Formats: sequence, C-alpha cells, structure tokens
Amino acid sequence: MKKILGDERRHLILNWLKEADSPISGNQLASRTNVSRQVIVQDISLLKAGNEPIMATPQGYIYAKETSFSGERRVIAVKHTKEQIAEELTILVDHGITVVDVIVDHPIYGEITASLHLKNRFDVEKFVKKLQTTGATMLSGLTDGTHLHTIEADTSEQIEQAIQVLGKAGFLI
Repeated sequence: MKKILGDERRHLILNWLKEADSPISGNQLASRTNVSRQVIVQDISLLKAGNEPIMATPQGYIYAKETSFSGERRVIAVKHTKEQIAEELTILVDHGITVVDVIVDHPIYGEITASLHLKNRFDVEKFVKKLQTTGATMLSGLTDGTHLHTIEADTSEQIEQAIQVLGKAGFLI
C-alpha cells in the first residue's frame, strides 16, 4: 500500500470525517493512509489549527457538523468513584440521553472539558473498557470525583427522569 503524503492525506482525512456517521479512530485513519497513528495525531492538530471543527472522542475523531438540534440540553453536577462510572453513564444513556462531555474545574488550569459523545450502552462499555485497559485517570480524578456533564435529550422529561435516578443513586451534587 502506498503512503499518502501531507496535504493529500489531510484532505482525505477531512473528507472521511465529514462524510462519517460515527467516529473514526486514529488507528483506522492510519491504516487507510499507511502512516503511523502519531502522524494522524499531528495531521488532526494541523487541521484543527486551520479552524476545522474536529473533536477527539473516546470512540475516535468526529467532524463537528452544524446541527439543528431541537432537543433539550443541560449541564449537571455529579460525583462518583472510578468504579461507579459505568453505572452513572448507563443511567443516562438508558434514558435516551447523550453525554456530550465531561468538565472539571481545576484549581490551577480552570475549566477543563473533554468530549465524550456517549449515546448508548455500547459507547459506555467501550469507554469504560478503554479506561480499564489504558489505566488512564479520569478527569474527575483531578477533583476528587466531582465533575459536570453536558447532556442532551429529545425531551426535558427524559432529562428529569434521569436526574431523579441519578439522585436516588447518590450521584448528584
């Protein structure tokens, strides 16, 4: 397989991301272009520096298309341990909620946000497995488990029901 060079590779990556209905992993992009994953990371950085709205999620890269989202969006404050992350996220996605991101308020760096875009149990299981296999620290580990999530749902009722269940489980702050 021929290695695809610089500008041509970045052009292909951008088109693939724009056309994709789901995230594309760095490894998949590296395989398609016959370069290392590190080269893809650098390419993504260059594309983002050129004002392309590319976001990195636990599932891979996505192109942040402008959407006409007409549902409900809210930020919730929660606290839990690493062992409870699957329970918290599953409660949310089981109520038809998309967990858009996680936000922590760091005492030195201020607000730190990471994209999640978890929509279903499969996404949650993949995310939790990646946490376990990499041994990575959750952002909320920086704030003793306290963090915020931006969440989206089609209706406010879905959000209200999920919040009630989170409260009963002891996750709400």
